[in-house]
Amino acid sequence: MITIDFNKLDIHPNDRILDIGCGEGRHTIEACRQQGTLCVGADVGVKTLVETKKKIAFHRALDDLCCKSVDLSCMDVTCLPFKNNCFDTVICSEVLEHIPDDQNAMSELVRILKPGKILAVSVPRFFPEKLCWFLSDEYVNADMGHVRIYQKHSLIKAMEAFGVRHISSHYAHSIHAPFWWLKCLIGPNRTDSKFVTLYHELLVWDLMNKPKFTAFVDKLLNPVLGKSLVLYFKKP
Repeated sequence: MITIDFNKLDIHPNDRILDIGCGEGRHTIEACRQQGTLCVGADVGVKTLVETKKKIAFHRALDDLCCKSVDLSCMDVTCLPFKNNCFDTVICSEVLEHIPDDQNAMSELVRILKPGKILAVSVPRFFPEKLCWFLSDEYVNADMGHVRIYQKHSLIKAMEAFGVRHISSHYAHSIHAPFWWLKCLIGPNRTDSKFVTLYHELLVWDLMNKPKFTAFVDKLLNPVLGKSLVLYFKKP
């Protein structure tokens, strides 16, 4: 499930791309599909990096990657081990809402980005996320904990304070929002709900088959129900 629109990243051969907080590698793998790129997937969790490595091996076997290189590393977004101005693209998707020191994380994301290049950030959108928090304390405490909910304009202002300029934004994954509301209502850790199971199977089917109809519905509803807020910034 790709949240970031790679068409907005202006990627070229030999560009260095960092996917920080890569999880199990969805955006890292997409970065590896860009011609001639040098990709780094990084996360604080070793187990997720192991899964990313397996998925990269799977895609290599399919021969659908065209990057020059891909490296995986365990690291903390608030203290990145890179020199200033060393990446052509930085992706940070669904990470900042988990980081207590988000200001330091934002500073690091901007610091390592080359001038004139693009930083892509996504976080849960305010309204869908607020409803999840209301429905379930378990949801709030899952996945390293959700420590805050961002509003669009305040997040843009916070990022721009570190020297980047907001250039574009959109919402994503509208058809996923009701799934999470239902999951939170029933219980995020329950596995015995037929409704949740059927909805999950629908989402997996959609992910694997990419039918035009659900893509159209998702795009149509994203301005209203999109679960993720996606922001793009350029460093002067």
